[in-house]
Amino acid sequence: MKLIGNRISFNDSKEKFTVVIEPEKNGFVNSLMGAWLSMWLTIGVIVIWSLATLNLKEQEQIILYVFLVFWFYYAFRVTRSFLWLLFGKELIKIDEVSLTIKKSIKNYGQSIPYYFENIKNLKFEVPEKNSIQVVWESSPWINGGERLNFEYFDKVVRFGRKLNEKEAQLLFNVIAKQLKERSKK
Repeated sequence: MKLIGNRISFNDSKEKFTVVIEPEKNGFVNSLMGAWLSMWLTIGVIVIWSLATLNLKEQEQIILYVFLVFWFYYAFRVTRSFLWLLFGKELIKIDEVSLTIKKSIKNYGQSIPYYFENIKNLKFEVPEKNSIQVVWESSPWINGGERLNFEYFDKVVRFGRKLNEKEAQLLFNVIAKQLKERSKK
């Protein structure tokens, strides 16, 4: 195993080339996000309990149902982001015929193969330092921020979540080299 920065490791063998990208480990941020999520889930449980037990007027019930729709949406999104921070990783495998990407939490996730002959325009993009995009993507509850991408059947496939510019450049160079070498075979 070789390392690119603190979060990216790769292994090169004759049969395949594999890369593992882990999320940034920040105990303080994870603790705050876990506390926020716990409070959010507690609020939802209390609202559901209130709907089930209290004798509420129709207008009060409608307000709580509307609130629960928004509550559920954010509970789902933040739970997914929190689990990603704790247990997530991106797995990239390059073999003789394809580049396969899997975004997984623990071992759960779908591996999607992308065949070499259909991959076009591999590139990396890092947003400008003082842009709103940098601020948005740096927040822990946002799962986006993929730095590398390519076109595949006129769709853009993105990977490399929240990599800094140096990591993105180094990973891009390694993957581009592997794609070039393995697609010739």
